[in-house]
Amino acid sequence: MSVAGVADGMRVIVGISGGVDSAVAALLLKRQGYAVSGLFMKNWEDDDHEDYCSSRQDLIDAASACDVIGIDLEVTNFSREYKERVFADFLREYEAGRTPNPDILCNSEIKFRCFLDHAMSLGAERIATGHYAQVRACEGNGEFQLLKAEDGTKDQSYFLYRLTQAQLARTLFPLGALAKRTVRRIAAEAGLPVAAKKDSTGICFIGERPFREFLMRYLPTRPGEIRNLDDGRVLGEHQGLMYHTVGQRKGLGIGGIRERQDAAGEHEAWYVAAKDVAANVLYVVQGHDHPALLKDRLTALDLNWIAARTPHAHWVYTARPRYRASDMPCVIDSLIGEGKGASAEIVFAQPQWALTPGQSVVLYESRVCLGGGIIA
Repeated sequence: MSVAGVADGMRVIVGISGGVDSAVAALLLKRQGYAVSGLFMKNWEDDDHEDYCSSRQDLIDAASACDVIGIDLEVTNFSREYKERVFADFLREYEAGRTPNPDILCNSEIKFRCFLDHAMSLGAERIATGHYAQVRACEGNGEFQLLKAEDGTKDQSYFLYRLTQAQLARTLFPLGALAKRTVRRIAAEAGLPVAAKKDSTGICFIGERPFREFLMRYLPTRPGEIRNLDDGRVLGEHQGLMYHTVGQRKGLGIGGIRERQDAAGEHEAWYVAAKDVAANVLYVVQGHDHPALLKDRLTALDLNWIAARTPHAHWVYTARPRYRASDMPCVIDSLIGEGKGASAEIVFAQPQWALTPGQSVVLYESRVCLGGGIIA
């Protein structure tokens, strides 16, 4: 659970979100003898007054949980940093026709950079969060490994693949060896007011609101043609490539066009297969298993390898091309360059469905997260 073993009063600041996971993380560390305090991060301000934004209630819940645990809670505001380092990139990626994952950038730039730096300035020796992942110190070489959580259904190592050795060396993940049901049971037995609180879903600054409605505030509509990838015929009109993602089925407005049927005689649905950003054309295909939606190869850009050594080309690893995907056998066909500009060609043992530009592909060697990159 910890990277240092015995607590010995070590000062740890826990990122308290107002949910059950971070509250239990703080509770467990205090029970183990750490000197624990909490920090609530406010990362979004644009529409804090609206029903979709839960930050005010989250702060109330965080304070209530810390009161029961018996630890202090500080509140800090990283909204400016979030807008500059995460949200600006989010908009650029969507405008370019890609589908980014801002939660990954939020972890590397806000939770494990701004928060970590702030905690160290307050005299903390470690930070901790409620992520389901694990850190292991390697004897001999002094490196730290990021491991999958024991609860495979909750494992969040995918979102943490951009962390560095320096960040992992100062981070504790108290929930890494626990199942979610165990976390809720611990919270209930301790009388934490967030024990039964529903987990947050979606991107933090969007909340439960309709995604397209939110995006339209920042990126104006740019109508263009929807074309059948197979024959080039125009089937309809989209309002902007940024509102669609590869593999998308709903919201295309062309469901009434019936051209193919499956083996049972049912009308096959349309799926987004590709985007031509220069021509502003959205290409669609009919049928979930259309060949255009299946690819066994991708290019990963902006690579980050957690260890000092780079994974070997042509060795068999596993990879996740999206968070909820299963680990799939793959090889690194080639590695190009070093540092931030490095890229890799990754080949899967079998075709993967709807590989999405802008999403992350994360590589593993058994339980160890090696790192990953952005799908080109």
